[in-house]
Amino acid sequence: MPNPIVLIIIDMQQGMSWPQAGVRNNPNAEHHIAELLAHWRANHAPIVHVRHLSTEPGSLFWPEQDGVLFQDAFQPLLDEKVIEKSVPDAFTHTNLEAWLQEQDVQALVVVGVSTNNSVESTVRSAGNLGFKTYVVGSACFAFEKDDFFGQSRSADEVHAMSLANLHGEYATVISQDEAFALLL
Repeated sequence: MPNPIVLIIIDMQQGMSWPQAGVRNNPNAEHHIAELLAHWRANHAPIVHVRHLSTEPGSLFWPEQDGVLFQDAFQPLLDEKVIEKSVPDAFTHTNLEAWLQEQDVQALVVVGVSTNNSVESTVRSAGNLGFKTYVVGSACFAFEKDDFFGQSRSADEVHAMSLANLHGEYATVISQDEAFALLL
């Protein structure tokens, strides 16, 4: 496929579905991600699965425990690229940029978790590196978080602000249907 559009699925690991991860928004995100994954597979388009391996021993994503494993619905196939990272940005200390350049990538569609952390960090780098980048807002989710001044922000607020940070400068935030149409 010339100039492929790559689906990048970020941190869809078992620990993200555990109550310890926190209060989140968008309970349908996994369904949307699974639909996109099926669409990319049906169109034989490239897929990258990103997995976070924490350097913090108490983390849900500390290696060699169940939280670090991919959720069953998002198990990579043998021909799908897997990137392992230890910081939020999937480009930092990985071969993601080089691999995308080798594939002569046209664009990236980014989904996963959490919107304001690994998704936002990765998308900012992608945009800064010159990749045409899309974020499917309904296929990402965030967790509630206190802002800098200590005010509690809902997961919906965190998610919305992160999408606003990305849209226009680093990426284009699109709908599920717009993402499907990219491969038609």
